[in-house]
Parts: sequence; structure tokens; C-alpha cells
Amino acid sequence: MVKKIESKVAMLFVSVIFVCFWGFAEVFGHKNCQHDYPKHHEVSHTYVEPHHVIRKRNADQPLRIFLYYDQSVYNLDEERFMLINNTILPEAVNFWEKALFVRRADNVIRLTRCRAATQYFCIACRERTMCGEVEVPQDHLDACRVCDASGQYCGVFPGMPAGDGIPDFDFVFYVSAMQTERCNKSLTVAYARHCQQESGLDRPIAGHINLCPDSISTNRQELEVLLSTVKHEISHALGFSVSLYAFYREKDGTPRTERRRDTGQPYLNETLQAYQWSENVIKSYWRTWVVKDGYAKRQVHMMITPNVVREARHHFNCTELEGAELEDQGGEETALTHWEKRVFENEAMTGSHTQNPIISRITLALMEDTGWYIANYSMAGEMSWGKNLGCHFVMKSCKDWMDMRSSKGFSIHPFCNKVKRNPLQTECTDDRTSVALCNLVQYEQQLPRIYQNFDSLQNVGHESYYGGSVSLADYCPYIQEFTWRSNNVVDRGCHCQYTKNNPKPDKNFALEKYGENSLCFEHTNHVWEEKSCGPLRQWMHWGSGCYGYRCQNGRLNILVGNYSYECYHKNQELSIRITSNGFLHEGGIVCPSCEEICSKEFESRGEHCETDEEAPLSNFYPRDDDIQCDSNVAKAFLPLLVLLVAISKLV
Repeated sequence: MVKKIESKVAMLFVSVIFVCFWGFAEVFGHKNCQHDYPKHHEVSHTYVEPHHVIRKRNADQPLRIFLYYDQSVYNLDEERFMLINNTILPEAVNFWEKALFVRRADNVIRLTRCRAATQYFCIACRERTMCGEVEVPQDHLDACRVCDASGQYCGVFPGMPAGDGIPDFDFVFYVSAMQTERCNKSLTVAYARHCQQESGLDRPIAGHINLCPDSISTNRQELEVLLSTVKHEISHALGFSVSLYAFYREKDGTPRTERRRDTGQPYLNETLQAYQWSENVIKSYWRTWVVKDGYAKRQVHMMITPNVVREARHHFNCTELEGAELEDQGGEETALTHWEKRVFENEAMTGSHTQNPIISRITLALMEDTGWYIANYSMAGEMSWGKNLGCHFVMKSCKDWMDMRSSKGFSIHPFCNKVKRNPLQTECTDDRTSVALCNLVQYEQQLPRIYQNFDSLQNVGHESYYGGSVSLADYCPYIQEFTWRSNNVVDRGCHCQYTKNNPKPDKNFALEKYGENSLCFEHTNHVWEEKSCGPLRQWMHWGSGCYGYRCQNGRLNILVGNYSYECYHKNQELSIRITSNGFLHEGGIVCPSCEEICSKEFESRGEHCETDEEAPLSNFYPRDDDIQCDSNVAKAFLPLLVLLVAISKLV
């Protein structure tokens, strides 16, 4: 059908402004987590129940977390307070309460006031007991029971009696919202640590989290990051911390690390100012590392506790794997207290947030290997990164992996080798849930040799200056989600299954559709165009997009606009030509295999994918006709066309 469109000159001129680019893609923004673990002298042990009593109990009761708000939380503006109080903290706490079971004590929690003690008794108390930035209320404190240095003349110090304590909870979290120096120093969103452990099995029973007010965004697009950050920080306080590794126990309560006879504590690491764990917890290994122009030796630090080993080997499909690799970069506040970013990219317990964070079975296995919890693995998120990719992926450098895959003609995903430059050429994440970009960028200085991952790059020299934008991932470039920003404000994300990410109609050049039943599909090698009675619009950011799909009659069908396009074989190119919002949209989409998208759905219905066959000619698919314009409009447009050409030359 031929459509006749009459346009005004003013509208034609406006369309000139929007030629080529729209918005700004914040592709590589990420913040490292700097877990300022408590030093050994900053943590106290408090009595809850005797060791022999608590040890006999089964860890079969759901963890209960009590939240205590400092006044600074109530001082937040109403919107931020409602977000923290009604959404972020309840959801984060609820996750961990469902994910972990503990040995439940019969007694109430009372925190100790003691600031100096021997192995057996306290000799001095604090006038004010702090947990992080929060002063612990008197009602939460035990009496100050002190003895002299010889252990005699013991009694309750006057004016420091026992409070009522905290009944019916297993962990108390003191919450503050102060814009501290640490918040300003590194654009931190939140930070947490434990402050007291119970003396029976050393389990943390109290901790502190500070939420940095200036970093609490109420923008819906950034809620996932905030929620993930708070879950991450709670994990540090509950057990994933350098300052707690030496206190991990076997399932029966036996310490995994030897204790000193004179103090009952593990040996102290003077450098870290934390107790030193044994090789039953973390062990180091040397690897031969393929790098640019040769090989290097690299030391890796592996969490080798039994449940972690089991889950890591199963996830990566590698029976040789010693355990789960820990981060070795980022300084003492990041290294060793997070998973290695190269290996665990979107696991929430890596040292930086980049995309789609989840708590995996491997993190829950670590929490179980503390000896304090039993994990509910049904709460784990599905981690697609590295799944079943084998020992070559998880035990070797990303350069080694990319070289091996390229030599066999296979995809190098999840890594990539497209340098980020304008115009942006997007791709799809491996699970097709998001439009993404390769985060390969040029650095001002040559990368350390151990992180040089390319011998050559297309149309690039000085390869030693190129690497992924996430340094914690060993500068390995990979496909990464991003957000579209306008005037430094998040406009929308790129995750296909979030309806809120749909482009505005006047900017939806490739006719994308975001929603629950959408996935990412690659575009053909032709820039998408929009034709009208105004100037031709070629959108320079292209490469992939989100579209609905259906699995029916043994084939994958991709939905574009109001049309359905049937895929007959992998890599078939669908030619799209659809009129929408007064523009004729022309572009193309590449079909993936039916098995990749539809096999599970067909299997659940007792169906299967049909065998591949030759696709019909392009005129078999729906195609809208060219737009015909009024002759007066065409005349009015002529000088603007010249103007557009001139502008394009200037740009």
C-alpha cells in the first residue's frame, strides 16, 4: 500500500538535527568494591553460649537479621529513606535470611564492652562501644565484667550493667547513612564489616553497614546496582572477608586453621593485621600464562574449601580445578576478599559491579564452608559466565582462550576483540538477554606484560596499549551491558526483558521491542535507515537489538513491528522493510539457530526444531512500499537536503 505523507518544512528541519547519533552510551562505568576489613584489634568476641553446647546443634534454622538504624538514616530525605527502608534493606536482608541456616542459640545477643582481655577474662571496658560509625545502645550491651591482671578481684564495673539484649535474632546489623570521608574518596555506594563474633564457634553476630547518601540514586534504572551492592556488603559482614578466613570451621565445628595455645586465636599476619588462615582454606598455585609474544609465570590464590571446590568444578566443567580463584588486584581492600573478575565476571562477590549481578552457588558454598551456615542453594542466581567452558577457560589466560578458539574457527565469546569507537557497534551477551558492547579500549600507557592479551588487532597498532576497560578482569575485553545516558542522566538500559528499556518511538530506528519475551538478535552488516519526506536518517549506533520471538511450527519466528519473520536456518539474513511513525525503516536481522532459542520450549511441548532448509526469497516476507511525498513538500525539502549535505561535510 502506498502512503501519502504531507510534512511541514519546520518538521523537515528538525529531522536534520537528529541525523546519525542519539544519546551517549555509558559502557564501561564500574566501581571497585573496597572492603575495608576490620583489623584484628577492632573485633571483639562476646559470649552467647558455651562452645560444647552450640557445637552440638544442627545448623537448620533460618538466619534472622535485626536492623538497628542510626539517627543518620532517619535524616535522609523522604524519597531516599523510603527507598532504603521499604525496598533495598528489606529485600537484601530477606535474601540472606532465606539463603542461610544457622545453629540457633537460646540466649539473647548482648555485645561485649571489653576493649582489653586475656584468653579468659576482661581487664578493661570501653566507655562507648562502637560498631563501625554507630554507637551501640546500652540496651544491647552486656555488663562490664572485669578482673585485675592476675585474674582476681572480678566483678561488674559500676554503671555498666547488662542490658536486655537482642532476643530472637542471630545477627544484628547497625545501619548508618553518613557522607563519610570514605564515601567521598572513591564514590562508594555502601560499605560494611563485622564488629563482634560469638566466642563459641567464632560466628559474626554483629556488623555495620554505611550507605553513602550522595550515592543513593532513586532512579529506577540504578536500583539493581544498589540492591546488589547491599547484598554484597552483607556477605562481607557474614563471612566473606579476609578478617574471617582464619576462623572458618569444618562442618562438625573443628577449626580449619590451627589455634595458638596461649590465646586460643589463630596466628597473626602482621602485614595484613588479620589472623592468618591455613592452606585448608586458601592455597596458592603457579600457572604458565600465555601473554603477548610469549609466556609468563603467574601466581593464583584459590579458595579450596570442599563445597567451593565441588561447585566450581561443576560450574566450569573442569575436574582439575583446585577451587575458586580469588581476586589478586585492587589493593588489600579488594584482593583476596572477592572472586577473580576474569573468571566470575557477573558474580556479585567480584570486586566491581559491571552487569546483571547474581549470588551464585559458589558464593553460597563459601558461606557454608565457614562452618557457621548451611546454604539454601535454591536461592542462587544462574551464572552463565564460564558455564561448562572447561579448564582451558578457567585455568588459563584469556589470550590463551581467544587464540585457541580462533585457531579452531570458534567464537571467542565471552571475550571479544572489537575496539570501542564511534560509531558504536553493539553485540549480544552470550545468553542473549541484553544488547552489549565489547569493552576493549586504548590506554595511555602500555599495560603490564602479564595483562597484554593481543599479538594483533584489526586496524590497530601498539596492541600492548589495548585491553578491557575492567582492570580487575586482567584487562581481558568482554561483552558488557551498558546504559544510554542523556545529559549524564540514565535514559534507559539495554537488558531486553525490561519493558522500561524500550526506546521512545521517535528514536526506535531499528524497531526494537523490550519485554519479558524478548531476546537480543544481531543485525546484518548494513546500517539501519529511516526514510521519509524529510532527510534520510542513518543511525550509526547499530549491530544488535532486542525483539520479541515465538517458537512455533518447529521454527524460530522473530517479531518486528507487527510482523513475524520465520527463520529457516542459522545465519539467515532477514530483510526488514516496515513503515512506522511516518518513517520507512530498512535494516536486517541475523537468525540464530532454532536449537539455541527454542529447543527447551519445544521439548517441554513434545516438539522439536525442524531441519534447516533454504530460505524463501526476500519478497516472501512482509515488505512495506516506499513512502510517496507531495510534490510541494519535495520542493520545500530540496534546500534542506543541500544544508544536510553541507552539515555532514563539516562534521
